[in-house]
Amino acid sequence: MTKYIFVTGGVVSSLGKGIVAASLGRLLKNRGLKIAIQKFDPYINVDPGTMSPYQHGEVFVTDDGTETDLDLGHYERFIDNDLNKYSNVTTGKIYSEVLRKERRGDYLGGTVQVIPHITNAIKDKIKRAGESTDAEVVITEIGGTVGDIESQPFMEAIRQMKEEVGSENVLYIHTTLVPYLRAAGEMKTKPTQHSVRELRGLGIQPNILVVRTEQPITDDMRKKIALFCDVDPKAVVESMDVHTLYEIPLNLQKQGMDQLVVDHFGLNVPEADMTEWTEMVNHIEHDLTKTVKIAMVGKYTDLQDAYISVNESLRHAGYPVNAKVKIDHFNAESITPENVEETLKDYDGILVPGGFGNRGVEGMITAIKYARENDVPYLGICLGMQTACIEFARDVLGYTDANSTEFDTNTKHNIIDLMADQADIENMGGTQRLGAYPCKLKPGTVAAAAYGNQSMISERHRHRYEFNNDYRQEMENHGLVISGVNPDRNLVEVVEIPDKKFFVAAQYHPEFKSRPNHPEGLFAAFVKAAAEDK
Repeated sequence: MTKYIFVTGGVVSSLGKGIVAASLGRLLKNRGLKIAIQKFDPYINVDPGTMSPYQHGEVFVTDDGTETDLDLGHYERFIDNDLNKYSNVTTGKIYSEVLRKERRGDYLGGTVQVIPHITNAIKDKIKRAGESTDAEVVITEIGGTVGDIESQPFMEAIRQMKEEVGSENVLYIHTTLVPYLRAAGEMKTKPTQHSVRELRGLGIQPNILVVRTEQPITDDMRKKIALFCDVDPKAVVESMDVHTLYEIPLNLQKQGMDQLVVDHFGLNVPEADMTEWTEMVNHIEHDLTKTVKIAMVGKYTDLQDAYISVNESLRHAGYPVNAKVKIDHFNAESITPENVEETLKDYDGILVPGGFGNRGVEGMITAIKYARENDVPYLGICLGMQTACIEFARDVLGYTDANSTEFDTNTKHNIIDLMADQADIENMGGTQRLGAYPCKLKPGTVAAAAYGNQSMISERHRHRYEFNNDYRQEMENHGLVISGVNPDRNLVEVVEIPDKKFFVAAQYHPEFKSRPNHPEGLFAAFVKAAAEDK
C-alpha cells in the first residue's frame, strides 16, 4: 500500500516547507524507499509559465516539459529524481480539468461542486503522482499557509485521504514558527499553538511539527508545544538556519524525523546511509578555500529566486575545485559601454542567464563583448546564448543591426528568429519549446569535454526563438564553433569560441539538471576555468 505524507505550513509563508519535504525525501530514499514528491499551489494560474519572475520566482521545467514551481528544483536537487507533470498541481489546473469534464457531460447532469468534484480531482492527482512512478511513498507539499481561503479545497482533500486509504497510510507534517522577541529576550510558542488549532479545526491532526526558529528550543518549550498541540515531544522537530541548505537532511535525521515516519507507517527498512551526503556537507563547510567571483548579468536580478537554480548550479560547480562561488547580480539595464569595464573588471567569470523581452538586452550584449574581448570566462544560458550570437554577428561579422526578431521585427540580419511552428500561436502558456530534447555534441569541443566526451546528451528547454541556420556557415567561417545540435531538427544548441579560456553558450537550461553531488557539466567547466588562477 502506498504511503502518503502531507506537508503544510502555518503562521507565515516562506518557512521552508519545500526544503523540509525535499530533505525528508532524501532520507527516505536513502532508506531504500522509492519516493514521489509533488507540490500543490493554490493560485488560479494553470501553471507559473506566464507569471512574472518578480511574482513567482524561477519557473522550473521538468523533463516532460511541465512548467513548475521553483520548489521542484529543490526536490530534484535533494532527492535526485526526475519529476513529471503530476509533481506540480495548481488550483487553475484542477478547475480547468473539472470544467472540461463538465462541458463534455462527464458528470451526467449533476451539480458540480467543490466537494466532491474538486476534492476528488485533487485526490486523483495525489494518487497519480505515486502510480506514475511506482512510488512507495508520496510526499505532497501544500503551498500557502493554513487558514488561507485559496488552500481550503486542498486541505479538505488531504483530510479525506486519511479516511480513504487508512490512517496507518497517511502522515501529516506541519511546519510552523517559534519567533524570538528581542525586546523581551524570549521565544514564543503561541503562534504555533494557534496555527495547529487552525489546522485541527479543518479536521487534520499533525503527527509531526517542524518548528522554524532562530535559536534552539529548550526541552521545556518542546514539552509545552507537544502538550498544547497534542503530539509526542519527540515529534517536535527543530529547524534552525544553517550554513548550507544541504545540512538540513542531516539535522532532521539527528532528531529522528525519518524514524518517526517509518515507525508510523510500520515500514521495516534500514537506517538511511548518509555517509556520502555527510562527506559532501563537510567538504562544503571546511574545504572551500578559494573564492571565485561570478558576475551574473540578467533581467530579473532584483529577486534572486528568479535565478535560484543558476545560483545553486554555480555553487555546486565550485565544490570539486574547492571554491566558494560568490555571485553578484547586475541588472542588465545598468551595464553600458561606458561603465562595463569598471563594473566587471574584478570578476573571474561572467554569466548571462535566460529571460524574455528586449529590456536589458543591450546591456547583456555589452557584457558579452567585454568577456569575449578580454578573455573572461563566459557562460550563456538560453537568452545568454542568443545574445552571444548577436554580439558575435555585430562585432565580428560586421552586421551592426544584427538582432533577434523578438526584439526587432525589422532587422535585416535576424540571427535569432521565431521557430516556424510558433508563428501562428496565440496562447502564450505551455506553447514554447519545453522539456528535454537530445543534443549531439561535436567531438573535440569544449562542450563535449564538459560532458565527459559523450556524443549525445539530453537537456531541458524553455524558449520560443532559435538560432537562424541561414547564418550558421558564415558564423563558423569567422571562428564561432557550433558544438551542439539537435539531431532531429538540426537546431543549434551550443556555441563556443575555442581560443578563449572558456566561452560557451547553450540554448537549453543546464541549471535544471545540476545536483550538489553531481555538478552539471557546463557549469563545472565554467567555474573550473574561472578558478584557474586562484
